[in-house]
Amino acid sequence: MENKQIPTDSLDCIGIFCPEPLFQTRSKIDELKVGDILEVFADDPASKEDLTRFCKRTGHKMLQIDDESGEFRLLIQKMQ
Repeated sequence: MENKQIPTDSLDCIGIFCPEPLFQTRSKIDELKVGDILEVFADDPASKEDLTRFCKRTGHKMLQIDDESGEFRLLIQKMQ
């Protein structure tokens, strides 16, 4: 059985470019509780790497990255 992660909140960054998706993600994750999952939609190719680096640097967990024809869906779990 597949383990589906249910997002607590969602952020739409489609159509905006670096560094704005990173700034918006950082701001939104600050509003969440530890253990909550943020779903981020983005289409800036730099977003995948920027948000993965953000998670490593801040201790949050990148749960999933889906790439659908240049639109990304990322699931980030707040860890602290």
